[in-house]
Order: sequence, then C-alpha cells, then structure tokens
Amino acid sequence: MTEEAPHGGSTQVSRIIRAPRKAVYQAFLDPKAVASWLAPDNMRLQVHTFDPREGGTFRMSLTYRNPADSQHGKTTGDTDTYHGRFVELVDDERIVEVIEFETQDPAFAGEMTMTVVLAGVEGGTEVSLVYEHVPIGIRPEDNEAGSLQSLRKLAQLVE
Repeated sequence: MTEEAPHGGSTQVSRIIRAPRKAVYQAFLDPKAVASWLAPDNMRLQVHTFDPREGGTFRMSLTYRNPADSQHGKTTGDTDTYHGRFVELVDDERIVEVIEFETQDPAFAGEMTMTVVLAGVEGGTEVSLVYEHVPIGIRPEDNEAGSLQSLRKLAQLVE
C-alpha cells in the first residue's frame, strides 16, 4: 500500500491582463506560447509533450538559469520536471490541470491541482490561478511569486 504524501495548503494569485479572454485562454493552450511565458524569471521552460484537450497530457521541464541555484531542482540538481493532464477545459473561462513533479523527494511528491479562471473585466481579463494540494516542499510564498512572474510574462505576450 502506498502512503499518500502530505500536502501543503493552497495558494491563489491573480492579475488583470489587458487582452480579451480568448487571447489569454489560447496562450494557455499553445505549447509555443506556454514555453515563452510560464517559467518564473529564474528558470527556462522546455515543453516535451503537450496535448491540450480534456484528458490530454503534458510533460515539461523547468531549468534554473543560474548555476548557483543548481541544488534547488526537484527532479535533478537544476531541473524540475513535471507531467500532468488537462481535467477540464471551458473555452475562454476555465482550465483545470493536475500536475505531478517527477521526484524522489517525498516533500515534492503527489498531485497538485491548478485551476485557471478567466473573468472579463473592464479593460481586459482577470486571470486567477488557484493551486490546491501544493506539495509541502513548496513554500506558498515561492509558488505565489513564481506565478505572479509568469502572469507578468503572459501579459507581455498577449497585451
């Protein structure tokens, strides 16, 4: 019997992006776009597989840019590789993904759920990212900071 990994809480961040919901939604489903904006500032992203449909899967790697951070990776010294699946896709409104890091460290094990909610607001789209069942090895403030950096880069791409 496999013991379930303990999980931290949840985090949520949001940002208003001056672009239509359709453009923002598409930037979440286009692997080239995702590769350009999803990684936090101190990392780069490689998309290995990406099948954006309900039930479709993805696999990606985030690699630290600075060699001084080379012992922070969850999968290897400088890399966080993760895979997941698209659970729900509601055009221009909502995306639900289940994400799991490829790791031997129990502090980063288990499935995390990320829900993207897109709401039309005056002047654009409010993008909210809600993370549930965040592995206990991920500090909430780090998850929030990295997510806000990604949303800033998403805004730069679609605005």
